[in-house]
Amino acid sequence: MSAPLTQFTITEAAPGYWRVTFNNPPLNFCDQETLIELQRIVGLIEADDTLRVVVFDSADPDFFVNHYDVSRFADFPLTPGPTGLPTFIDATTRLTSSPVVTIASIRGRTRGGGSEIALACDMRFASLERAIFAQIEVGAGVFPGGGATERLPLLVGRARALEIVLGSDDFDAATAANYGWVNRALPDDELDAHVDNLARRIASFDKPALAEAKRLINRRTLPSAEDLMQTQEAFLNAFSWPTVPERGARIAQKRDEVGPDFEARMSYHLGNLGTETQ
Repeated sequence: MSAPLTQFTITEAAPGYWRVTFNNPPLNFCDQETLIELQRIVGLIEADDTLRVVVFDSADPDFFVNHYDVSRFADFPLTPGPTGLPTFIDATTRLTSSPVVTIASIRGRTRGGGSEIALACDMRFASLERAIFAQIEVGAGVFPGGGATERLPLLVGRARALEIVLGSDDFDAATAANYGWVNRALPDDELDAHVDNLARRIASFDKPALAEAKRLINRRTLPSAEDLMQTQEAFLNAFSWPTVPERGARIAQKRDEVGPDFEARMSYHLGNLGTETQ
């Protein structure tokens, strides 16, 4: 028997419809357990022939899924999954190719690896007042390694993808929706009902029709596993750059100086960090 999930809760909201809720207090960091449990959840999704739609959400209204916990980076999981790809790439490629429809219901900040998990979902809906998006990796001295450099250009175009990745800044939900990063930005008090209504509607349809429609759309809209793998390898190699530990030390110092505000306004502090060290 498998060990129980510790960071995710699966609820059957209706026949053929699951809600998967992430909760890793206090800051909803993505870490080794997050990726391993996500991989397990994808296996459960694949094994349920009656499942049609899964909604991913968060128990923390301030953080959907946060960036990877840098204090745990030495534990970054690389064990090959059923695809032969390492944990994160295995889980996200299987999620996007699954016949089950996946929807991210985003409330709070989603940055770095958390954003890349959301990007692996088929659809994303965001709280107009509470959702914040960022790929902060370049500001931290590296670059996205979990799919953002592949998936964002397909969604928002090359120029906007470069703005998002190279600028390492926060984007509000309205801008994210305008760019195509998310499907829609909705008033916070309407988000849950909108996503739930859509999920229930999808769950009422025949699975063969849903699965084939998704498969055909996937042919033109997904990055290759090879590109994702090459990016992750380059990302891991980047940590050998001599600039990375130096910038990491300055980030740690800034985090100690400003306390909780660092995670609340991480993109701001990364931007100022660069200015202060010219």
